[in-house]
Amino acid sequence: MLEDQGGIRYVFPALSVGPTGTGHFLIVVTDSSVSVLTTRTLRSDRPVAVFATYPRHTRLGPILPGPFIELGTTVFEFDEEYAAVVCAADAEVFAPETLPPDPLPDL
Repeated sequence: MLEDQGGIRYVFPALSVGPTGTGHFLIVVTDSSVSVLTTRTLRSDRPVAVFATYPRHTRLGPILPGPFIELGTTVFEFDEEYAAVVCAADAEVFAPETLPPDPLPDL
């Protein structure tokens, strides 16, 4: 589904919120893009289509209270446990010096 967008760096589930209704999605950050994949309602771990794709230099944050992020014109809600994933994905591109060293660099 992601074709040739490089290796997958981060993945987290999210729900769209807003006047158009609610939908289940997976936000996938690869080496070259940020993709939003639609999933089945009862099987939210199974992507079925690409909803939107953005360049890798798209900032996911700031994380709004809720927690929410906005990609394009869509607002996504996600579990608070994934806030660290959103922050790490942004830091990797916009502030790599803030990331800790890889504890297992030879793997």
